[in-house]
Amino acid sequence: MGFHLSTKSHVLGVVSGILVLLSSVAECKGERILKPFDYPAINCRKHSALLTEFGGIGDGKTSNTKAFKTAIDHLKQFATDGGAELIVPPGKWLTGSFNLTSHFTLYIHKDAVILGSQEESDYPHIPPLPSYGKGRDGGGRFSSLIFGTNLTDVVITGGNGTINGQGRVWWDKFKQKKLVDTRPYLIEIMFSDQVQISNLTLINSPSWNVHPVYCSDVIIQGMTILAPVDVPNTDGINPDSCANVKIEDCYIVSGDDCIAIKSGWDQYGIKYGVPTRDIVIRRLTCISPDSAVIALGSEMSGGIKNVRAEDITAINSQSGVRIKTGVGRGGYVQDIYARKMTMKTMKYVFWMTSDYGSHPDDEWDRKAIPKIENINYREVVAENVTYSARLDGISGDKFTGICISDVTIRLTQKPKQLQWNCTNVEGVTSQVTPQPCDLLPPSKGPLQCTFPENQLPIEAVKLKTCSYTASKKMM
Repeated sequence: MGFHLSTKSHVLGVVSGILVLLSSVAECKGERILKPFDYPAINCRKHSALLTEFGGIGDGKTSNTKAFKTAIDHLKQFATDGGAELIVPPGKWLTGSFNLTSHFTLYIHKDAVILGSQEESDYPHIPPLPSYGKGRDGGGRFSSLIFGTNLTDVVITGGNGTINGQGRVWWDKFKQKKLVDTRPYLIEIMFSDQVQISNLTLINSPSWNVHPVYCSDVIIQGMTILAPVDVPNTDGINPDSCANVKIEDCYIVSGDDCIAIKSGWDQYGIKYGVPTRDIVIRRLTCISPDSAVIALGSEMSGGIKNVRAEDITAINSQSGVRIKTGVGRGGYVQDIYARKMTMKTMKYVFWMTSDYGSHPDDEWDRKAIPKIENINYREVVAENVTYSARLDGISGDKFTGICISDVTIRLTQKPKQLQWNCTNVEGVTSQVTPQPCDLLPPSKGPLQCTFPENQLPIEAVKLKTCSYTASKKMM
């Protein structure tokens, strides 16, 4: 049922939009400049510039790829002199892929939208990741929209500014099998340390949204990530062979896993051998009808260890914390801790998959068996649930050390008769409803599953309050 705006309402809307713009932009000697603002960051910058100073045009039609590249190339010179920030001001900024630099901040204003080009030629081809052997969709890879490699101290942030990947053309080509190489991600940072990605809205990514890979000391917070729930591989945040990562206060709607923790694919990940470890995830809200709230794998061949998730809200999602692995993966998933999870309308609360069958090629090792152990869940409340759990270990290689305590699951009106489907697993439970399977018997006394209380190093990092003023401008 449609509706029509009155002329008065339309005029008020236009006036409101003008006032918003004027609140952010002032006139000075005939030149539009931004009013000062503050933002939190791991490091502040001595120098600053606007994209418009390098020929940027925010009309949503003109390509700004050259403007971004020219600006960043110019600002590199300040890396050893207090660093630099590039401000993307109000407007719609169409661009292809561009690379960041060290000791640098990309700040996207609250009234700014970066639009990803829909032209394949605007995304350079790059080789497969060494821990994957080929692109995740196949072939090589298209560079991400915002890309960086071998960086130190890089910040991508904003006043909840927007990055719109305009992914539909990519989704259609993928579904029609018209792509040889893997679709671009929105943000990918490789081989880097001291990385911050925060306070942005990401929409319509061609594939994964945020992909730090081979990185350390990563902070991702305050992100809103939105994708159609029927588009595959639109994962929200995928830390991959990374160490010391904090993910906080994010809202994700996805056609795939909201967060997927990875570390390489089959024989390539085993050979590369870089695990993902020391991860903390808190205050996450996820909607993903066909995938997991937090997935461990399926590409986990370098190992995953010491992941802590708490204060998690799942709405209309397929599963909670899901382990995805299989023969050929090798590696391990160890020391996983989750607590304080609230779930509403779920297919599975607990799910461990041991037959994930996708492989990069035919050279994967049939003898590479993953090790899954010390998996802890506690303080979980779920309602409108179809299955309580499906836990499938590997014959001859059981998933061990599973602990589940203080769990209340309320079932849908038409639940599956077999609520706990368990094979090749070992563990213990305490105060869990409905009653778990025989392979997870109740403890003999009171039990609360482990959740570490010590702080990870990344949690000690305090963000600074940084200020933008026109007087910082350095050309």
